[in-house]
Amino acid sequence: MNLASFWLDRLSRAVDAAMIALVPLLVALTFALVLARYFFSAGSIAAQEAGLWMHSLIFMLGAAGTLRADKHVRVDVWQQRQSPRVQAWIDLLGHALLLLPFAVFMGWISFDYVAASWSIAESSREPGGLPGVYLLKAVIPLTAALLLLQSLCEIIKRLQQLASLREPGA
Repeated sequence: MNLASFWLDRLSRAVDAAMIALVPLLVALTFALVLARYFFSAGSIAAQEAGLWMHSLIFMLGAAGTLRADKHVRVDVWQQRQSPRVQAWIDLLGHALLLLPFAVFMGWISFDYVAASWSIAESSREPGGLPGVYLLKAVIPLTAALLLLQSLCEIIKRLQQLASLREPGA
């Protein structure tokens, strides 16, 4: 189980590194678009869409890494007052009963949507927009898969944590 957890975490870290590299590019592109619009009265639909694409990639592909780093949104009002063992159980059940089914549903429900986009090689509806919108839509099931894998990794970690927190004499 340690080996699986190690490789799943490593995959998540690699995706995170790529998404972190996109952040300064997105900031620079946004800055350039603002300068072009307000100082030169110029704009580019493709560049604006590129910014939207980068933003989408950062959030969608960064979700699993956020989960790995335990920086996701959660309500800790009750959990933080519990023992480490109870906290591990809450996390384990949350992943098994909530996140795993959500990730499976997200992947399943997006399949036809993405397949339809690929079948027509969907591109931007805007004149001068980016081609290959189907590539961006393909990130939806990829996000689901990454969340599923990271959730499995977190389940493995919680099982290991619970095993190490066994009550003395048990």
